[in-house]
Amino acid sequence: MNVFQSAKQSVTTRQAAENYGIRVGKNGMCVCPFHDDKHPSMKVDRRFHCFGCQADGDVIDFTARLFGLSSKEAALKLAEDFSVHYDAKGHDPPRRRPVKRKISEELRYRQAEQKCFRVLCDYLHLLERWEKEYAPQMPEEAWNPLFVAALQRKPYTEYLLDILLSGSMEERASVVAEYGKEVRKIEQRISEFTASHPAGHHERSRSLSAGAER
Repeated sequence: MNVFQSAKQSVTTRQAAENYGIRVGKNGMCVCPFHDDKHPSMKVDRRFHCFGCQADGDVIDFTARLFGLSSKEAALKLAEDFSVHYDAKGHDPPRRRPVKRKISEELRYRQAEQKCFRVLCDYLHLLERWEKEYAPQMPEEAWNPLFVAALQRKPYTEYLLDILLSGSMEERASVVAEYGKEVRKIEQRISEFTASHPAGHHERSRSLSAGAER
């Protein structure tokens, strides 16, 4: 098979989308990278179709459009990125280096926005868990630091998520730019807390709470 046939048979559009940084839900829906999509309107499986802008095609079409490549360059990129073997039939050297182009600024922003939204959602769920599990049971009981963190951080986290969901392009971009570094730190702390929580390491829990406040 040539590179076009091999790429289309070996890689689904969903695999390519996830590999290139696009978050895909369990139902196969994702935010369309080809227009200003506020809510998931693209379905990705073996092929892709956007119900918003009507973009449609196979995995090669998707990759070509995502990176601004020709169909042949997109097929070669897929073959390289997913280790797909194909018969060059003398047209291309066996070890030809595929053309790689810089990812567009728009795609970089969309990936950053999706990551920011995902991490803040995870953080909100964790804060809701802390608020429920560590709430004082008696009036005279001392407040757990995690319960305090939940009360302090939950309203603002909800506010940021509201902006990412329904704000203007400028408002969403401002959140991504201003909170990018903080989101990366929160992501790491969530991972650390999730790993340590089953063992009941309260000192690490307090450290996470203090770090989140900073």
